[in-house]
Amino acid sequence: MTTIAELTLSNDEFALAKTLHRLPDLELRVESVVAEGPTRTMPLVWFSTDDPEDLEAALDSDPTVDDYQCLLETADDGEWFYRLQYGEDVSSVCASVYANGGTVLDAQVTDGQWTLRLLFPEREELSETVSAIENQDVRVDVRRMVEAGQDDDLETTAALTEPQQEAISEAYRQGYYDVPREISLEELADKLDISHQALSERLRRANRVLASEQLDEPSGELATD
Repeated sequence: MTTIAELTLSNDEFALAKTLHRLPDLELRVESVVAEGPTRTMPLVWFSTDDPEDLEAALDSDPTVDDYQCLLETADDGEWFYRLQYGEDVSSVCASVYANGGTVLDAQVTDGQWTLRLLFPEREELSETVSAIENQDVRVDVRRMVEAGQDDDLETTAALTEPQQEAISEAYRQGYYDVPREISLEELADKLDISHQALSERLRRANRVLASEQLDEPSGELATD
């Protein structure tokens, strides 16, 4: 079933981190995202600033931006419309979305985090996307998931996914939950052939869902890998 999900990523691990650090009062909103092939991601972004020269100087020094072009000037309102071309690292995250059939519906920055609203024809494609992003050592949290056509407030909490079941089972077998631990997170990650950061996130989500089931309460976070 068609699924809409909200994902969050840290500025520092995604896009425009240096620009936002250099211009902390800068406001932006992404109008749309254009993908030209599997590696080129070109968002259309409104920036609110009184000094476009400072903005362009920040974009010039931002390693996540390969190129940019001002498409529209509305100086009276202090808004400027740009087309950006992301660098390879950011594009690889976006490519994980596109490769699994996802569409970017909306993207915005708040309190040092990107929030992406994505649409997937199938729920499994969301799971595959999150796994692909985590395998790039990028932390991603699924904050909300809604089945298209249902009430906007409906949130569907997933059961453990297959990768999470594998991770938590292997962690138990190898003594990761023993006191003292019989195996480190890094050693366990090597056995599962994933990064230790991806494993940490996978175990955290799985443990949260299992705890919420014991308390008979919604987890508030989707266990999506």
